[in-house]
Amino acid sequence: MFSAAVPYRQPLLAHIGLRGFYKVLPRLFARKSRLFSIYTTSQFDPDEEKFDKVLIANRGEIACRVMRTCREMGIKSVAVYSEADAQALHVQMADEAVCVGPPPTGESYNKIDNIMDAVRKTGAQAVHPGYGFLSENKEFAKRLDKEGVAFIGPDTLALQAMGDKIESKQLANSAKVNTIPGYEGVVKDEDEAVKLANQIGYPVMLKASAGGGGKGMRIAWDDQETREGFRLSTAEASSSFGDSRLLIEKFIDNPRHIEIQVLCDRHGNSLYLNERECSIQRRNQKVIEEAPSVFIDPETRRAMGEQAVSLAEAVDYVSAGTVEFLVDSQRNFYFLEMNTRLQVEHPITECITGVDIVQEMIRIARGHPLKLKQSDIPINGWAVECRVYAENPYKNFGLPSTGRLFKYSEPTHLPNVRVDSGIREGSEISIYYDSMISKLITYGKDRPEALEKMARALDEYVIKGVKHNISLLQDVLGHQKFIEGDISTKFLQEHYPDGFLGYQLQPDECNNLLAVACCIQLKQEQKSRSFLNQASLMPASLKMEEASFDILWDEDHYICTIQETSFGYEVHVGKDTVLVDKNWNLYQNVITPQINHKPQVLQIIKQNSSGDVILQYNGTEYQMKIMTTEASRLGSLMPEKVAADISGEVRAPMPGKLQSLMVEIGQKVAEGQEVCVVEAMKMLNSLQASKTGVVKKILFQVGDSVAEEEIILEIE
Repeated sequence: MFSAAVPYRQPLLAHIGLRGFYKVLPRLFARKSRLFSIYTTSQFDPDEEKFDKVLIANRGEIACRVMRTCREMGIKSVAVYSEADAQALHVQMADEAVCVGPPPTGESYNKIDNIMDAVRKTGAQAVHPGYGFLSENKEFAKRLDKEGVAFIGPDTLALQAMGDKIESKQLANSAKVNTIPGYEGVVKDEDEAVKLANQIGYPVMLKASAGGGGKGMRIAWDDQETREGFRLSTAEASSSFGDSRLLIEKFIDNPRHIEIQVLCDRHGNSLYLNERECSIQRRNQKVIEEAPSVFIDPETRRAMGEQAVSLAEAVDYVSAGTVEFLVDSQRNFYFLEMNTRLQVEHPITECITGVDIVQEMIRIARGHPLKLKQSDIPINGWAVECRVYAENPYKNFGLPSTGRLFKYSEPTHLPNVRVDSGIREGSEISIYYDSMISKLITYGKDRPEALEKMARALDEYVIKGVKHNISLLQDVLGHQKFIEGDISTKFLQEHYPDGFLGYQLQPDECNNLLAVACCIQLKQEQKSRSFLNQASLMPASLKMEEASFDILWDEDHYICTIQETSFGYEVHVGKDTVLVDKNWNLYQNVITPQINHKPQVLQIIKQNSSGDVILQYNGTEYQMKIMTTEASRLGSLMPEKVAADISGEVRAPMPGKLQSLMVEIGQKVAEGQEVCVVEAMKMLNSLQASKTGVVKKILFQVGDSVAEEEIILEIE
């Protein structure tokens, strides 16, 4: 979904339906979108030869993103979908759609035969693979080439060379690109991994040779972690990429992750589109990206760009690609890997350069030369991207969450905000695919403006039905070290050593939320006392213009009094007075009350007549129970419920599939011992015993699906 579409969606839908709407969308907004760099400023020559039909071998937001450019170029698009995605947005946007199998990726999106059948059935002349799935699969590219269908990406030689981290590192050395010290072969087994780790020197990084996206990667600080990392990374690599080979190299502690976007055509033209800063990561997966980098000076930018182009030219690379580097505190940079596909974070490069990267990929695949040269590539302004995930940020900075979005509203009414998503209200986030909801992009004339717009956009992003990571994103964006640009790939671990605990309120912010909660409860009471279709005035005895409430919040009690005034509400919280205006109502998802004459942005997540109120502020949810003082007094007389002992329960931290069990009933286990592994969204998660004891019950078998917080086994 794209922000320009929102204002026109409802009137058009009433006349032409959803599929018809997406067919006319590009004609309505192509001109408007090109005026602003939040999209791109690339111009397409309508007289230039082009493909008639392109199949997008992907799903979700990236499929929608590619379709948008296809429409602007006058190219018909074909969607593929699994049975789980039959009602997905990318299916509705496409001119044609073909089902390619059941929900598991190995039986649908990753099954080459099924995708090839869809290509033949629809007569597509070219295939854009997006990212992930088959985007870097050389066998897929070969099959397409054999049938005379263009692969919108690099040739198989480059896919082989750059897709294999071992071979790519050897090529990088040959091309005189700075590389990380390590072993330039395949690690055979755990024993060899330990031996090599000791030769290289700890810490080391174990990673899948054919991997990407943080999958199949483990950092090891000692021999035991190396053995465990080898085993888990091998299994994860085999599951995700069908290739279990691992390499091992020195782990550069506390670096920045900075990448260079390159474009190369078949006519010998190559250029780089500057850098992207991707250092904010969790579990080696990017969370926040920005372009340009606050850390890179022009000299380093040029050196990194030239090395990236040199590496691309060494393998006769064509299409868009990204060369990733680790950069230390002295601006020394080391080749990490080359991604031979469109990157998730490509929109921020489009914002600051105006180049439609997808359009260039399609043009290059059709055989056209680049229209640009290096001197044409600008850095105009600043762009920031936040990856909005359906996950619980309070568990290891984000474990997947599944469910249906019963309320969903993107902040696309705000200026210079772009949302690349493949969902809508009612969409389901399932266990089968990546948990990303959308990419939220903001653009400004400089970094402070782009960050300010991002904070406001996150405030007004409404997501209900699944847990999400907006609270973590907001907290990082507001962190002083991030604002100063003092970041590294260990930012989350360093600044949140005890994990993310949510936004930490200041005393005045605490009072403000208590005051708003009182206002909500008073409005709720007034609503419940009103009469529908009552012409006469309400009896004075039923009016409620002031009240005294006892608010229970995190086991603390707050006594508050509220009185309605001509301005709004006057709330007394202890010795403090908080003034709240009344120009908002209980039916708004996002409210912007004036609190002590200063505008604030909050979301009402929940409120009811029983006094349950959940407010979202700075991305974090705060739950309160509001009662009259008399109800609170009576509640204090109730006996307290004794909490059950759950220390022996091993629960699923997220929805997924039980991949393996290491114990059996009656077996003795020690605290910290691995007892099972849960696979969720293509990631393997090792679960340990929380205490020493004996396995009493095992409630699931290997291969079973488990829900979040379900008990897998019990220890006594």
